[in-house]
Amino acid sequence: MSEKETGFWNSVRIKNQLVRESLAELFGTFILTIIGNAGIAAIVLNGLGNVGAIVIPLSWGLGLTFAILICGGVSGAHVNPAVTVAFATIGKFPWKKVIPYMLSQYLGAFLSAAILFLVYRDGIEAFDKGIRSVPPNSNATANIFSCFPQEYASTFTCVMDQIVSTGLLLAAVCSTIDERNMSVPKGMAPLMIGLTLCGIMMGFGSNCGAPLNPARDLGPRIFTAMAGWGTEVFSVRDYNWFWIPVIGPHIGAILGVWIYSFAVEVHWPNTSYDLTKDLPSEVQVQSQVQMQSVKVYDSKQ
Repeated sequence: MSEKETGFWNSVRIKNQLVRESLAELFGTFILTIIGNAGIAAIVLNGLGNVGAIVIPLSWGLGLTFAILICGGVSGAHVNPAVTVAFATIGKFPWKKVIPYMLSQYLGAFLSAAILFLVYRDGIEAFDKGIRSVPPNSNATANIFSCFPQEYASTFTCVMDQIVSTGLLLAAVCSTIDERNMSVPKGMAPLMIGLTLCGIMMGFGSNCGAPLNPARDLGPRIFTAMAGWGTEVFSVRDYNWFWIPVIGPHIGAILGVWIYSFAVEVHWPNTSYDLTKDLPSEVQVQSQVQMQSVKVYDSKQ
């Protein structure tokens, strides 16, 4: 890189750490949401039906993988307000950063919906013939951007669906980043978490589309209300739906991190997992001798 180019990048480099982290969260949430919703758009606009049971979870799983790879080293790649709040409640994230992170996540999801709409505008207009509607209308396109419940799913069912599925996601995230557990290699963590999201969406996508992320649902929902779908995206079930993908994931995420902590994390005997700690003394001695032999062997290489 030339001296001139270096000078340019130095002049635009953000030095405030919180601003850098918030910008990374915005970009990461944008990537997650645009890839995930693009998968939905491809299924809906091409009338592929049941194929979506595989394609849509894969799109979101890969979207999360890429999002973590992009911003994980800067912000930790929460890309989900429920994750941010949950980690704050257990002392793993400072409360002073919660609002900036959440605003960035909601804005990133909103912007992703706007860009996706521009990319697929012709397809959306051809599909719904210019009449914007929401499910269960057969020509609905609002479900490309946000989630809507099945007619058979009650409010209680949808709330429980979001609490349980988001709780499972956060427990899996905690186990993946817990260095005292299975020691998942840092470079593998994005893929493992992405696959976890994929699996959860395959299992919990039936009732209400598996939002699992307040920003992913509310940000695009606000955009669709402004882009021609109107207040109908909020008034579904007499305004007794839109709040569930916001409140449910927050409750589930908090339960997930606390249950993992109480069930697993607080019980580690040391800072690292010691396979010999609770074995009989003679086995411990034998293990230590073997370890010493390995060290001597290594020193001779």
